[in-house]
Amino acid sequence: MSSSFGKNIRLQVFGQSHSEMLGVVIDGLPAGLHIDGQKIQAFLDRRRGGQNAYSTPRVEADVPNIVSGVVDGVTCGAPLCALFENANIRSKDYDELRHVPRPSHADFYAGRKHHGAQDFRGGGHFSGRMTLALCFAGAVCMQLLESWNVHIGAHIEQIYNVQDLPYDSLNVSQDQLKYKGFPVNDPSVAEAMKQAMLDAAAEGDSVGGIIECAVIGLPAGVGSPLFAGIENQLAQAIFAVPAVRGIEFGAGFEAAGMLGSEHNDPFYLDVAQSAGATQSVQHKSNNAGGVVGGLTTGAPLIFRAAIKPTPSISKEQSSVNLNSLEEVKLSITGRHDPCIVPRAVPCIEAVAAFVLADMLVQDYA
Repeated sequence: MSSSFGKNIRLQVFGQSHSEMLGVVIDGLPAGLHIDGQKIQAFLDRRRGGQNAYSTPRVEADVPNIVSGVVDGVTCGAPLCALFENANIRSKDYDELRHVPRPSHADFYAGRKHHGAQDFRGGGHFSGRMTLALCFAGAVCMQLLESWNVHIGAHIEQIYNVQDLPYDSLNVSQDQLKYKGFPVNDPSVAEAMKQAMLDAAAEGDSVGGIIECAVIGLPAGVGSPLFAGIENQLAQAIFAVPAVRGIEFGAGFEAAGMLGSEHNDPFYLDVAQSAGATQSVQHKSNNAGGVVGGLTTGAPLIFRAAIKPTPSISKEQSSVNLNSLEEVKLSITGRHDPCIVPRAVPCIEAVAAFVLADMLVQDYA
């Protein structure tokens, strides 16, 4: 099924943007994991709308109702199921869109797939609202990973034409990965990024950007070759975040313009560590982004995801009325983010956490 993912830990997402509820079932979590509900809520609050001028005015509580899998705050080995209420919905905003598809949304194509029976309200099951379930699963898996001393964090590397400082690919600290308000490495660019979003909104338009994510604490050798490699699994899952248009690891597409002598990550022996220990073999660079041949290298795992501009814009666009088969002009009303990037940061972290927990659980649990 397209709404499920994972091998050792299995994830099933259900619901729609305007259905009564949406939720997630996580099967395969090891029993005995202490679940910190406050940390989960704090993580979910990072993707909530209505908290600033550059996010959707739609405000939902986004408080999980855990109905199974946890007893007295500890996983019990049964599937963990969490439900979220959709309370602040305005389905009338989408009445016109039943027959006039929005450009760069799934409306038209979902109609072809489901023969007109799809839930078109707010994008239905194709909506970014479904990332709430992903974030819950990721928040749980982050706690599992932290018990194994594996840590994940992301920052906004770019919004429109404003860029942040990238991570040092060899030296990412745990402190850098902790969430600190507006997630940038260089605080001086934050206001310019916010202004770019506000300027686009004032014009009835939107902007996109890039999110850079880092994982530290992974030992070398995690993953598999060919179809089950780290890059394969992460890339497949990251595209479950609806706004993602591309992903790259390490040097990424810049590798195409490099010489092998520039791109290779040479080894050296760290004499500060005990002689003969595996850990004494280190890298002088990390153009690989912490993964070679589908396996982790022991260096920080670093990837970037490109996020498209929000397709829901009030600026007039061309579309077609599917009833009359006439070309029409469409100006989208309702509540939408002028930029998805800030709220997508925890979504990218969450998906990475689930994928890595799924791959590590056999070795650690």
